[in-house]
Amino acid sequence: VKRMIDVGVSLAVLLVASPVMLLAAVLIKLTSPGPVLFIQERAGLHGRVFRIYKFRTMRPGVATDEHRDAQRRLIQDGAPAGAGPDGKPIYGKVPNDSRVTPLGQWLRRTSIDELPQLWNILRGEMSLVGPRPAVQADVESFKSWHFQRHGIRPGLTGLWQVSGRSRLSFDQMVKLDLKYIEDWSIWLDLRILLKTIPTVLRIDQAF
Repeated sequence: VKRMIDVGVSLAVLLVASPVMLLAAVLIKLTSPGPVLFIQERAGLHGRVFRIYKFRTMRPGVATDEHRDAQRRLIQDGAPAGAGPDGKPIYGKVPNDSRVTPLGQWLRRTSIDELPQLWNILRGEMSLVGPRPAVQADVESFKSWHFQRHGIRPGLTGLWQVSGRSRLSFDQMVKLDLKYIEDWSIWLDLRILLKTIPTVLRIDQAF
């Protein structure tokens, strides 16, 4: 049933959102050199590696050391990457990241950059709801109990996305992922999907 919902909803959203995705692709090409899509290896179900698709939001060829260091500190020490405009801590995202294009900032805040992952869902590599797929470099910094989040397909959205997004520490995110796995039901998936809509619209929480 979960897989049927994944396929059905993904096809419906792709159909409805195709004009927005086409516009995003055109704007990316017009405003920044480089490919439209950003493709990256992520850890999926049981740690199997797959290639995730997103709209490119950064300038091509930029260094990633600052973000990688922020992620390592986040996973190992729980250290925030910085503070948002309201002074509250941001975890896992570098605030005022100079690598991100102006259009990319808008795509991230509206979560439009995530729409190509619907293709990953149709391929069976992801689900609509589940833990976010970790970057391979981040997995190397995991504590032993963090690997439990690989016990289910990664998701486009999840429990921690509707509980604070970048306002949560990594350990808090993983605990929510494990709670989701333990309490999983179709009704929980539907509640998370419904809560995702107003969460995405609150762009002040996205960085």
